[in-house]
Amino acid sequence: MAANLVQKIFQSHKVYGELTCGTPIGLKVDEVYTQDATGTMAWLQFEAIGVDTVKVPVAVSYVDHNMIQSNYMNPDDHAFLQSAAARFGAYFSRPGNGICHQVNLERFSRPGGIALGTDSHTPTNGGAAMIAIGVGGLDAATVMAGSPFELTMPKVVLVNLTGKLNRPYVTAMDVILTLLKKLTVKGGVGSIFEYGGDGVKELNLTERATITNMGAELGATTSIFPSDENTMEFFKAQGRLSDWIELKADTDASYDSVIELDLSSLEPMIAMPHSPDNVVAVRELAGTKVNQVCIGGCTNSSYQSMKAVSYVLKGKNVAENVNLLINPGSKQVYEMMAVDGCLREMIASGVRMLESSCGPCIGMGGAPGSGHVSLRTFNRNFEGRSGTQDAMVYLASPVTCAVAALSGKIVDPRDINDLNIPEIEEPSHYIVNSNMLVAPKDGAADVKIVKGPNIKGVPVKEPLKDEITAEVLIKLGNNVTTDDIMPAGSKVLPFRSNIPAISDFVFSSIDEGFSKRAIKAGGGIIIGGENYGQGSSREHAALAPMFLGIEAVIAISFARIHRSNLINFGIIPLTFDNTADIEKIKQGDRLKISRLKASVTGSQSYTVTDETGGFTFTCASNLNQRETELILAGGLLPYTKKTTQS
Repeated sequence: MAANLVQKIFQSHKVYGELTCGTPIGLKVDEVYTQDATGTMAWLQFEAIGVDTVKVPVAVSYVDHNMIQSNYMNPDDHAFLQSAAARFGAYFSRPGNGICHQVNLERFSRPGGIALGTDSHTPTNGGAAMIAIGVGGLDAATVMAGSPFELTMPKVVLVNLTGKLNRPYVTAMDVILTLLKKLTVKGGVGSIFEYGGDGVKELNLTERATITNMGAELGATTSIFPSDENTMEFFKAQGRLSDWIELKADTDASYDSVIELDLSSLEPMIAMPHSPDNVVAVRELAGTKVNQVCIGGCTNSSYQSMKAVSYVLKGKNVAENVNLLINPGSKQVYEMMAVDGCLREMIASGVRMLESSCGPCIGMGGAPGSGHVSLRTFNRNFEGRSGTQDAMVYLASPVTCAVAALSGKIVDPRDINDLNIPEIEEPSHYIVNSNMLVAPKDGAADVKIVKGPNIKGVPVKEPLKDEITAEVLIKLGNNVTTDDIMPAGSKVLPFRSNIPAISDFVFSSIDEGFSKRAIKAGGGIIIGGENYGQGSSREHAALAPMFLGIEAVIAISFARIHRSNLINFGIIPLTFDNTADIEKIKQGDRLKISRLKASVTGSQSYTVTDETGGFTFTCASNLNQRETELILAGGLLPYTKKTTQS
C-alpha cells in the first residue's frame, strides 16, 4: 500500500495503535533531547521516576537558553545538568557549543528517525527528514525511562512546492512567513506538514530546517522534508554519510489535504507585531525606522545564513542609529565563519557578536529600548518576549534584516542595486570539533548529581477529586501564549528549577496579582479563549499553575503541547460545548463541577454551575484512555512512578 513519509516513519516505529487520524498511537523513540530552560526540570523528573539510566538510544542535554551568569543560579543548573547527563547516560552539550536545534541537526539528526525535544522548535530536525516533535519535560522524562511516546495520529498535509525562489532576495524564511500569512497560527493544529514537489530540490537542508523550525508557529505537530541528494550532501559534509538514507513518499501516496505553493511567486515578507502570522510584504513597510536588528537564533543561524549576511555587510557600515546583534547557531558555524573570513567582515561593519545561544529571542540579553523597533530573524514576536514590554518586534529573513541594519530602516531587498550575494552551496566539508560535546562514559553509577541551593524538588499533585468548587482566578482572550502564562527572560527563567519561586511570575505580564490571589484562594479555575497555550513547550506554564492549585482550565480550544502539559500535571482541560457561554462568566465567579470521576471515565461531559451568576453550562474533556488514567492519578509523574514500581 502506498505511504507518505509520515506513515512510513510511524509504521516503522509503531508500538501500538493504528495510523488512523484521530486515534492514539504509541511510538518507540530514537532520541530525546532537552535544553536547559526545560531540561533541568525534565532531569529532576527523570530522577524522581527512579530509573538508573536512559532507555532510549540517544539522549542529549543542551545548555543554550540560560547563558547569562549574573548570579549563581544558571551556572549551578549547568553543573546539575552535566552531572545528571553523566549519571544517567546522556550526552552533554556544554554552554557555548550552540543552540540545541542547530547542534542536533549537525551531530544527531538522522533521516527516518523519531526525536523528541523539550522545546517547541524541535521540528527543525524535520529538515533532515526526521519526525521531530516538541514535548513537555515530563513527557521526555517518561520516554527516557522506557515508555513509548503516545500521541493522537495527526492529519498529514502535503505542501506541494513548485518553482524556484527569486534569490538572493527571497529566502526560506519568506516561504514559512507566506504560509503563516495564509494559514495563521492555528492553521496547522492537529496536523503534520509534509513538504514535497519539484520545488523541494531547490532548497538545501538548512533552508528546509528554517521552514520546519518555524512550522511550529503554525501550531503543527511537526513538519518534514524528504531525504534526497541535498540531504546526502549535508551529511557527507558533516562526516556522517553513514547516517544518511534516501527517504521519500510513494508516488501515489495519499494525504488529508494539499497546499500548493509556487516558490517563484514569493516576495520578501515580514511579520509585524505581535504575532508570527501578522504578515505583510516587506515593500508595504518600506521606510519604517529601525532601532535594533538581531540575526541568528534557531531559525536562521546556519552557516549559509551567516555567509549571506556577511556578503550584505562586506565593506559597509551598520547605520549609526542601529544596534546589529548576531548570534551564530553553533560553535561549528562560528568556527567556519572565523576560518573563511565572514566573521571579520561582520565585526568590521559594526556588528555586536553574541555567543552561540538563544539570547535575544527569549529576552536573555539584547532587549530593545523602550518603544524601539526591533527587526529579527527569529520565530516569535509575542508582546514582551524580547524583554521590553512596549518594543515593536518584526520578523524577517536574514537578507531583509541585514539590509535594514545598513539602511536604518526597513527596505525591500529587491530595491538594493548592489546586493551581491552569490549562490551559497553546501560546503564540501564542515569543521567537526566535538570538544564541547561530552559523551556518556563508563562508571556512571558512581557519579554524584550536583544540586545548588536554587534546585528544589518536583511538586506532585494529588489524585483527582470528585468535585471542584473554585473561583475563576482569571478570564483571558484568544491565542494566550505560554509566554503570557509563564514569561521568559533573564528575570524569570533562572528559577526554572525552583517551582515555588517561579510560580510568583505566573501571568505576571497580564495580571501581577494572580499568584497571590491563587494562593489566598487555595487554587482556582482559569477561563481561556481559542488556542489557549499557544507557543513554547515550556511545561512550567502548566507546572507552576498546578503548584498554585489550579484544578481546571476551561477554554474554547487548546494548543497541542500545552494541553498535553496540563494533563501531565493533573489539570483537566475542558472545552465549552457552547462557545457563547464564555461571555457569561466573570473573573471572581465561583464555579462548581460535580461527579468528576464518573464524567472523566464515562461520557466526558461535565455540567458546571456558576454559583455566583446563577446559571449552568456544559463542557467536554475529550481524553483518550491514557489521558484519562493520567488525570485520575494526578498527572504523569505519579502515574509513571506507580506503574514503574508495580
